[in-house]
Amino acid sequence: MRTVYVFAVRNGKEILRDPLSYLFALGFPVVMLGIMTLVNSSLPKEAALNIFQMENLAPGVSLFGFTFVMLFTAMLVAKDRSTAFLMRLYAAPVSSGRFLAGYVAPMVVLGIGQYIITYLTAQGILWMEEGKLLSFSGICLSLLASIPALLLFIGLGLLFGSLLSDKAAPGVASILITVATILGGVWMDIETVGGSLLQVAKILPFFPATSLARTTLSVGYGHMEQNFMVIGLWIVAVFFLAVWRFSWNRSRDLK
Repeated sequence: MRTVYVFAVRNGKEILRDPLSYLFALGFPVVMLGIMTLVNSSLPKEAALNIFQMENLAPGVSLFGFTFVMLFTAMLVAKDRSTAFLMRLYAAPVSSGRFLAGYVAPMVVLGIGQYIITYLTAQGILWMEEGKLLSFSGICLSLLASIPALLLFIGLGLLFGSLLSDKAAPGVASILITVATILGGVWMDIETVGGSLLQVAKILPFFPATSLARTTLSVGYGHMEQNFMVIGLWIVAVFFLAVWRFSWNRSRDLK
């Protein structure tokens, strides 16, 4: 476990070494929260969209922020592979799963920090606009319900970083950011659109993740089991592939 701890600390320092990266990860969701709030306030009352109400917008933006955690995870793993840093560690008597745990730990901290900043901003905006606050118990419950989504995006980052080069990984991760925000219903009401788009969105993990965060924020429990099941299956599949690919890279490089 000490090896995992040391490796996790090293990865955390790598993130902090580039202030622009984590400031972007922490700041951009806040910027989007402000922009979408302005969009909502500019709409006439009869045309106002529920998707831009703070109780729906804040959970969506927090999911949007997690996609950047995926991007930075992919970049870090791919960079370590390109500089042969991991090759020097492969000889250590540590399993591939523990190596990946060393990447997961600091990214979980980054994701939770991102969540807290997003909701502090949401509370400030809501207080200034309407003189009220989101439920503290709902925020805590929503955070717990959002942890699986955070782990999923970290797992996707590990998979992309293990599969792709340091030049290709950011591009592929950026494409998935767009897909996740659209099919997750972050900026549009997927349920109102309905049809095949809704059916596809329910199979993929992004829409269930957004639905969980929004439902639990209002201290509701609708479809929780189904959404958790979909996200859980995707987490198992993604981490299985990430560990397999990491182990494959390790075996190949040690030959």
